[in-house]
Order: sequence, then structure tokens, then C-alpha cells
Amino acid sequence: MKTSQRALPPGLLTGGAVCFTVFAWASAFVSIRSAGAAYSPGALALGRLLAASLTLVTLLLLRREGLPPRGARRGILLSGLVWFAGYTVALNWGERLVDAGTASLLVNTGPILMALLAARLLGEALPPRLLTGMAVSFAGAVVVGLSMSSGGDGSTSLLGVALCLLAAVAYATGVVAQKPALSSGTPLQITTFSCLTGAVACLPFTGQLVAEVPRAPLPATLNMVYLGVVPTALAFTTWTYALARMPAGKLGATTYAVPAIVVALSWILLGEVPAWLTLLGGLLCLTGVAVSRYRPRTAGRRGALLVPGTGRAG
Repeated sequence: MKTSQRALPPGLLTGGAVCFTVFAWASAFVSIRSAGAAYSPGALALGRLLAASLTLVTLLLLRREGLPPRGARRGILLSGLVWFAGYTVALNWGERLVDAGTASLLVNTGPILMALLAARLLGEALPPRLLTGMAVSFAGAVVVGLSMSSGGDGSTSLLGVALCLLAAVAYATGVVAQKPALSSGTPLQITTFSCLTGAVACLPFTGQLVAEVPRAPLPATLNMVYLGVVPTALAFTTWTYALARMPAGKLGATTYAVPAIVVALSWILLGEVPAWLTLLGGLLCLTGVAVSRYRPRTAGRRGALLVPGTGRAG
């Protein structure tokens, strides 16, 4: 097993973790569309987090990783309350009040906030290439959001806009809080106990979940379970693995690929043929991610020599 692990470069493992996370989070938007029609925002959040917690605790026991160190617990608590619980409930609620395009546009302010918070609180650099890539990707997110916005009746819920912006702030805050915790605990420990914290915070919605499960169609319930197992339990674990090896701002920029993948998945799975403007926006999102991730080869080698183990080179 050790030889197989050595055969895989750290940069390849980190890149694979990022790709899996982005694809899993993109698939969540398709599943939420089904589950959200049958479950209220709080009940859907609780059901998702319970399914995720069961999966993560099982993995934690199998790997015998135990409790997280004391130094990681503050980040776990804040991440669990703000990101796992707050973000999930706010986004579920917001998407009931605004269309998917507007919601995706508002939530995509999260990576920008993340980079700014990481620079202010964690001392991470904001290189011009990262800022340029984020600007291109955000422009693409704007195009996707505008092209997917219904706007049929000309009404936009101010509460829905506020909830989506709150979700973006919770997302950015949770990631920045999680980053220092990863210097003490493992990605699986941080993800598991953050998820458990979020599930406990959502327990007031237990009555709603119990009342809605018998009435919900089976596909909606299966989508809720899928949201817990794949986009939450597995994808959050791969996210924390990558976050332990990359600057938070740079990793956050990769999530701008999510709108482009959502467009592709909706096309393939739901038969929703995107307009040319949507395709253009998706292409801009991917281009911006490529720009933010690009690094000259010589600089990458020098970074690997000077900062071993930090992941800045991979």
C-alpha cells in the first residue's frame, strides 16, 4: 500500500480531491431541485446532515481516527454552525424565493469573500493571477445567472436575495474557520465533527422532518440521502483534504467551475438545453478557474522546495 501511495504525486491527489468536490457539489443542485419540492428548508438540511453524519462516523470508526485534537475544536464548532448548518438552511430557503440563476449568482460571491477573509485573517497572498481568474469566473457566473433567471413576472424576493447572500457569507466564513483547524486534525476528523455540530444545530427541525418523510415521494427522499452521502460526507472530506494542502482563496476559486458543470448536468440529466449565453458564461467560469490555477512550472518547483508539505506547489 505504501508503494502505491508513493506512486501518486501529492499534486495529483489534491487535484483529484478538488475535481471530485466540484462535481459532487454541482450534482447537489440537481438533487436539491427534486428533494426541495417535498421537504422544507430546515427538514431537508437536517435529513441531509443526518445521512452525512452516519456516513462520516462509520468512516471515522473504520479508520480509527478518534476525537479531534483540542486545537481543532474551535474551528470545528464555528464551521459546523456557520457552514454546515447555517449555509445549508439559508440556501435551501433562498432557492424557494428566487430562481436558480439568481441564487447561483449570489452564492458565487462566496469565493471572493473567502479570498478576502483568508488574506485578512490567515495572511494568505492575493496574487494578480488569482484576482484575474476570479474576476473572469465571476463574470461568467453573472452571465450564467442572468441567462438562467426567469424574471417572468419581474418580481424578485428581497428576502430570497438576502438569504442567498447570507449563504455566501456563511460559506466563506466556514472555510476560513476550517483552515486553521486542519493544522491540528485530519480532514476526516474535521469534516465529521463539523457535520455532527451542524446536525445538532438543526435538531429543532426534527418535527418537520418526521412529519414530511411519510408524505414525500421516494425519489425526493433518495435525493436527500444522496445529498448527505456524496455532496456532504464524501465531498466535504475531499474538500478539507485539498484545503489542508492549498491556500483557501485559491481553492475557493476552483468552485467557480460549479455553474458550468451544473449547466452540463442539467442538459444531460434533465434535458434542459442551455442557451448560447449560458454556454458562454460556463466557458468563462472554466476559463477563470484555469487562469487562477495556472502557475509557471519553474515557480511550482521552487515553491515545492521552499514550502514542503504545505501544498502550495500542488
